[in-house]
Amino acid sequence: MTVQAGTTEHGPDFLPDSAVEFQTIYPVAESERHGRARDLFALWFGANMTMLTVTTGGVMRGTFHLSPMAALLAAVVGNLVGGLFMALHAAQGPHLGIPQMVQSRAQFGMLGAAPMTALIVIMFLGFSASNLVLGAQGLASMDSHLGGVPGMVVVALLSLVPAVLGYRAIHAATRVASLFCGSAVLICLVVALRHVPLDTGWWLGDGHDTLPGFLGAMSLAALWQIAYAPYVSDYSRYLPSSRAGERLAFHATYWGCALGSFVAMLVGIVTGANVTSVLHHELGGFAAPILAVLALGIIIANAMNLYCGALSSITVFQTVAPGRHFGPSWRIGLTIGLLVLALVEAIAMAGQFDAAYTGFLELLMAIMVPWSAINLVDYYVLRHGAYDLPSFFARDGGVYGRFNIRALLSYAFGLLAQIPFLANELYEGPVAKAFGGADLSWVFGLALTAVVYWLAMRRGNTVI
Repeated sequence: MTVQAGTTEHGPDFLPDSAVEFQTIYPVAESERHGRARDLFALWFGANMTMLTVTTGGVMRGTFHLSPMAALLAAVVGNLVGGLFMALHAAQGPHLGIPQMVQSRAQFGMLGAAPMTALIVIMFLGFSASNLVLGAQGLASMDSHLGGVPGMVVVALLSLVPAVLGYRAIHAATRVASLFCGSAVLICLVVALRHVPLDTGWWLGDGHDTLPGFLGAMSLAALWQIAYAPYVSDYSRYLPSSRAGERLAFHATYWGCALGSFVAMLVGIVTGANVTSVLHHELGGFAAPILAVLALGIIIANAMNLYCGALSSITVFQTVAPGRHFGPSWRIGLTIGLLVLALVEAIAMAGQFDAAYTGFLELLMAIMVPWSAINLVDYYVLRHGAYDLPSFFARDGGVYGRFNIRALLSYAFGLLAQIPFLANELYEGPVAKAFGGADLSWVFGLALTAVVYWLAMRRGNTVI
């Protein structure tokens, strides 16, 4: 491997815990592989200890009208199935030592991967803006003066610190979130369980269970996991480059994210659609601080979005200027720039933050499904993890070329294949409508794209 990333002109790529991360999108040297699986577990467990995850569980009851038991089963199946695809991406990090979207150049070519990487940046930007709005709403539950713009600014500044410091700071922040936000979720769960009937009649009968409703709730949980796919390996790339490191990355990411999501969703499942009002009533005087802790947990998720958004932005810029080295100053500058854009967007939409905007983000997430299918088939079925790292950064794309026509056509097919099955506030496909509004696009998008890409690539690469 000719690409060296262990040091820069400023010294080691990674300074001590309190310092700024110097690594960006380039391969992490073996000497810098200091990551630990337990930290990776804490990161993904803590990242899901938020009020947003809790309310997602409430949606399974309110939107799909499921009984508590049916919603619980849908959450289990959805998180476990969706988490499987997500964690398979995480296992690539230790092997290659680079961010996920850089590795996409092997499938789509140097220039072919740039448009979808840019769309991923837009998605990160949208998620960051929505996190600022939701975080401000959480602060307002403690102090009304911190609602609106002042609260968004506070959340933005708190998010900026770990995002700028980088990998280790984000891990440290999620360990804190795992402790405090995890405790808040468990308190909410205990209180909620104490105030619902213990008999099986309530668990089985409080709702109207249907197959479309179950599939819709299951898909909601699965998509929650798949949404992390474009950047899970960004956090696993510091683990040791070995089979053991890959297994540890898979299991730590899978179980941390799946368990964290399920436990938080379970609170919403027990309390139902009006999760916030129910928790306010049941927690009494403790409601404001506990719910504020959960709302502030979104700061960690926001920092993760900013960090990975900056790495993806660098990936796009490096495509345009492959001869330039994009060091830590670029990551920090882009992190700040993305946060400013997210803050402006959040302030502009704060008065109309509704389901339509959420629907836009969900629609944008559909771009990830065929990308994920192509990436996983390429890595695990076709190439078995054997990639030429210098080619990822070569001006002409090296052995992967500038464009892989077969991959791009397979991706376009995957996008079109999802349309009849999509269901959100902006669009509902005919098949989704027939299934009572259940969004099954991810199932068909993954399966059909995987088959088409595998068949196309069997005929050989068409790279230019």
